[in-house]
Amino acid sequence: MSTVSRVSTEKQGIVDDTVKLLNDHKLIGAADLSKVGSSMLQDMRKQLRGQVVVRGIKNTLMRIAMEKAGLEGTEEFLTRIKGQNIYIFSNGNPFTLANSLHKNKVKVFAKTGDRALDDITISSGNTGLSPGPIISKFGSLAIRTRIEAGNIWVVNDTEVAKSGDEISADLADLLTRLDIRAAEMGLEIKAVYEDGVVIPKEDLIIDMEAYANQLAAAYRDAFQVALKAAWPTPVTIMPLLSIAAQNAKRVAVEAAYLTKETSAEVIAKANAQALSLAKAVGRAQANQ
Repeated sequence: MSTVSRVSTEKQGIVDDTVKLLNDHKLIGAADLSKVGSSMLQDMRKQLRGQVVVRGIKNTLMRIAMEKAGLEGTEEFLTRIKGQNIYIFSNGNPFTLANSLHKNKVKVFAKTGDRALDDITISSGNTGLSPGPIISKFGSLAIRTRIEAGNIWVVNDTEVAKSGDEISADLADLLTRLDIRAAEMGLEIKAVYEDGVVIPKEDLIIDMEAYANQLAAAYRDAFQVALKAAWPTPVTIMPLLSIAAQNAKRVAVEAAYLTKETSAEVIAKANAQALSLAKAVGRAQANQ
């Protein structure tokens, strides 16, 4: 068999296997492979075994397989996931998958060209580094230093990068020497394809704490609206009855309607009015 025939046969086998995966799973996730080391990828395969199927497939072969499987929206999906990808096949929830991958990352040393995840600050104090050519890198980053007891000391806390800034070669080297891990390694979802619908990364990653707070606020607002509208439900019925009882009692007291529940307040109110009237009469008489 020629080399060309063998390659074609191998590619056809990949396409056929992919078509079967597409038919067996309702959800396809594409994650960025460029930020994942081989050892970490193997660990993640083990962790996810039995939950999802993870495959490294070239985008061109995925396109062929999706078209062969008759899936709509192929072009939109592949447009959103340009670059190296690892494909994840699942029958689960797309948001659960995306957030699981998003959280399952490890801190690593930043490389030249990486983007800062957060603001990066070099703290003041002893770096543990010996004087030498490295001092020039501190200087290039506007970090003030001094030499003390044979070590380089940073004089002041110094911010060297804002969140999203590109990390230079000097900064990457310095952060590594200072044992500061400013980058992450892991599978980052690019997009998910489910039943012809393409869900991009920005719609998949949910801040669960913020989402829970929003739900709690919506619940409180809806509860208050239901109370204002006197809308009886299993949740509002007891508070509504309590409010109705309070309002009825207030009306009865205002009308001096004596009952077992209102008598004490009606008498107290009448007494207060009598005392107020007596004082008014006393002041009028004194002014005559």
